Amino acid sequence: MKTSSGNRRPRYAILGNRLVVVCLLALLAIAVLSIVGTIASPYSVEEISFDQNFEGPSLGGGHWFGTDDLGRDLFVRTLKGTQITFLIAIVATMVSLVIGVTYGAIAGYFGGKIDAIMMRAVDALYAMPFIFFVILLMVVFERSLTLMFIAIGAINWLDTARIVRGQTISLKQRAFVDAARMVGVSNFAIIARHIAPNLLGIVIVYVTLTIPQIILFESFLSFLGLGVQEPQTSLGALVSEGVSRMERAPWMLLFPASFLAVMLLCLNFLGDGLRDVFDPKSAKA
Repeated sequence: MKTSSGNRRPRYAILGNRLVVVCLLALLAIAVLSIVGTIASPYSVEEISFDQNFEGPSLGGGHWFGTDDLGRDLFVRTLKGTQITFLIAIVATMVSLVIGVTYGAIAGYFGGKIDAIMMRAVDALYAMPFIFFVILLMVVFERSLTLMFIAIGAINWLDTARIVRGQTISLKQRAFVDAARMVGVSNFAIIARHIAPNLLGIVIVYVTLTIPQIILFESFLSFLGLGVQEPQTSLGALVSEGVSRMERAPWMLLFPASFLAVMLLCLNFLGDGLRDVFDPKSAKA
């Protein structure tokens, strides 16, 4: 009964935190709008109409967010860019988590020389200028979403590995791990069945804090012209286009930047709220 109550408590705490609920609903609304809006819109992302270029926002004219320099509907392009930005953030975060959680859990559980060697490798990788490494990948290889997933995910796993290692060192001293060893459970089975599930809280919180970093990093690459390429687009690419045409068509910057800002704010507030739920001691401190 205690275990069941303990499992339900975080769920009730999350639902009782208004800020977390509002942020979740806002992100869900943006995600649904980005999917439904692109399907329902009469315009496509690639549809060009030079006779309607730089048209301002108009609810009655059909172009709710206006058009860009090629006459493409900015509303559908912003929604498509939101889809791509969400996709990059989620997939790159999953890549980061798979590598970071596995690496950190193994280092923390086995300890000793294995831990020392693995963490010195992390320290060495920290010293590398990864931004230049990612830019080099984007320049040398054909740019694609898959390459971006791998490149961005390969950066963020280092922080994940350190956090998971520290939590694993604490968890492996618990009685349930000793009990698993006594009944002959293998080390990797203990990591998968007993250590990893108990890392869920800290991992969820870290995910909500990692996704904004990845979104900003993708936006930075797109701003440099190394991110998502035409005909695809992302919020970062749209903001980059909007900045270059801000004086003539300010709406090209206003709407994509607003979507990006709301997403980042919601994710950061969501991370703070989830931290308060899963780690109330740090919140009080």
